[in-house]
Amino acid sequence: MTERKPPGVTFETWVDRQIREATERGDFARLPGAGKPLPHLDQPYDEMWWIKDKMSREHLSCLPPALALRKEAEEALKAAAVAPSEAVLRRILTAVNDKIRAALRTPLEGPPLNLTPYDIDERAREWRERHGS
Repeated sequence: MTERKPPGVTFETWVDRQIREATERGDFARLPGAGKPLPHLDQPYDEMWWIKDKMSREHLSCLPPALALRKEAEEALKAAAVAPSEAVLRRILTAVNDKIRAALRTPLEGPPLNLTPYDIDERAREWRERHGS
């Protein structure tokens, strides 16, 4: 913590001295992102930029649960299609199928789910055909 501003010294002078001394010590040279351009400078100003950024960083969604599950199922299907092995494909689809079955047992808020569990064996057969196994 910095010391208190001495009496008789203007605030601006005291702050300028603090900044100059920190610069001389190299305190600003080791900051993360030093020398890199600020992100999103080419985009129009949005008052809610910080909320959208935080939601993106923390993988939060404001979608109703039914739509969020539809989106998750779609992403899982894409991930399974490019899975490195059939075991990974089965693990991805099993996890999303469990969530779909739970949602079908106790309906979620929002629009209708309109999803059924994926046929894992059929998807695995398609994966084997694409990968020549």
